[in-house]
Amino acid sequence: MKRHLMGAIAAGLTVALGVSGCSKGSSSGGGGDDKTIRFVAAIYDDKTKSLWDSLIKTFEEQNKGYKVNLEMVDWTQMDAKVKTYVQTKQTPDILNYNAFADFARDGLLFPASDVLSPQVSSDILPSFIDGDKYKGIQYAVPLLSSVRLFFYNKDVFKKAGIDTPPKTWDDVKADAQKIKDKDKGVFPLGLPLGAEESQAEFFMWAMNNGGGYVDQSGNWAIDSQANVDTVNYLKDLTKSGLTQPNPETTDRKDVFNEFAQGKIGMLNGAVFMPAGFINKVNAKLPYGIAPLPSKSGSTSNTLGVQDFLVAFKNNGGKKKDAVSKFLNFFYQANNVANFQKEEGFLPVTKSAGDVIANAVPYDKPFIDALPNAKFYPTGNAAWGPLANTIKEKLGTAITGDPKSVLGELQQTAQKNG
Repeated sequence: MKRHLMGAIAAGLTVALGVSGCSKGSSSGGGGDDKTIRFVAAIYDDKTKSLWDSLIKTFEEQNKGYKVNLEMVDWTQMDAKVKTYVQTKQTPDILNYNAFADFARDGLLFPASDVLSPQVSSDILPSFIDGDKYKGIQYAVPLLSSVRLFFYNKDVFKKAGIDTPPKTWDDVKADAQKIKDKDKGVFPLGLPLGAEESQAEFFMWAMNNGGGYVDQSGNWAIDSQANVDTVNYLKDLTKSGLTQPNPETTDRKDVFNEFAQGKIGMLNGAVFMPAGFINKVNAKLPYGIAPLPSKSGSTSNTLGVQDFLVAFKNNGGKKKDAVSKFLNFFYQANNVANFQKEEGFLPVTKSAGDVIANAVPYDKPFIDALPNAKFYPTGNAAWGPLANTIKEKLGTAITGDPKSVLGELQQTAQKNG
C-alpha cells in the first residue's frame, strides 16, 4: 500500500497536527541510552519493512554499539500516531512523515545541518531545499519524491480517433467527449477529488491555470480567480459526464486501479503507477505519458511531492551523534538509491539520481521534470492542518459553489497563519 507520494492507498497527504499548544523545547520521547534511537517509519507497501530491516542490520554491523529500534506505522494511522507522540512528549528520534513546520516552529527538531554531513547536504537536489525549510532554516530531509505526468490509454485514444495526448484544457474536454461518444465502457477522464488526495489533484489543475495555494509573495491565494475558474472547469467536465461518477468522493487509488483495468481513458498520474497499479493488473496495458495539460497549452507545470525524515531533539539533544550516524549512513548513494528504486519513487539526491536514471529508463522523464516541479507550501506551519481541511472540503466545490468553498478555505488558511 503506497501513500501520498506513491499511492494514495492510504489516507492523508498532510495532517492536522494540532500541536500549536505544545510546550517549546526538547521532548523526552526517544528513551534508551544515547546510542539507541527510535525510528518511526511509514509503511508504503509490503516491501518497506524489509528494506528498513536490511539497512538497519547493515548499519548496526558497521557501527558497533549503536542500535535502531524500528517502528512501522501504516499511513492510515500515521496522522493520529504523530499527534499522540507530540502531545505525550514521546516523539521518536527520527520520523518519516510528510509535514514538519509545526515541529520546527515549536523547537522540537534538530536543524538538518546539525545531523547531516556537508557531503550529504550538498548532494540533495536543489529543487527540494526550499520545501525543507522553516523560516529560512532546513529542518527536514527529503526521503522520497514523486512528480506527476499525464497518463493516457493508447487503445482508448485510437478507438476514439485521437492521435496525440491533449495539451490544452479545450483538448482535454474535446478528447473526453470523443471517448464518451465512441467507448461506452470507459470513463473519459479520471478525476479524484475525494478526501484521500484532493489537494493534489486540484493543485495540478490550478498550477496549470496560473493558480495555486499561494501567490508569488507567499501569501495565501486559495480563492484567487484562477483557482475559481479551475474548479468551475472541473465542475463542467463532471456535469458533462466526462469523468467517472462522483469525483468528489472518489479517491486516487480508485481511479488508478480503474486506469490499470482499462476503464479510464486518461488522468493525472504518478511515477509509481506501473509498479503500484498497472503491472499488478495488466503489465501489457498500452499507456502513454505526456506533460500535464494546461489552460493555454503553452507551458506545463508539474506537481512535486516529497516525504521527509526529521530528527527530534529528544533527551536534551543527547542522541544527536546516533541520529547523525544513521542518517548519513542511509544517504550513502547506493543505500538511498536502492530504497527509492525498490519503492518506485524518484531520487532526492544527485548521486542516487545518477544510479536510478541508469538503472530504470522509465523514470527518466519524471527525473527530468523534477527541477521544474511546484511543491506544496510545506514551510508554512499552517500547511499541515490546512491540507487536511482541504482534503475534506475541496470536493464539495464540484457539487456546490466553487467560489464559496474556496473562500472558506482561504479564511481558514489566513486564520491559521
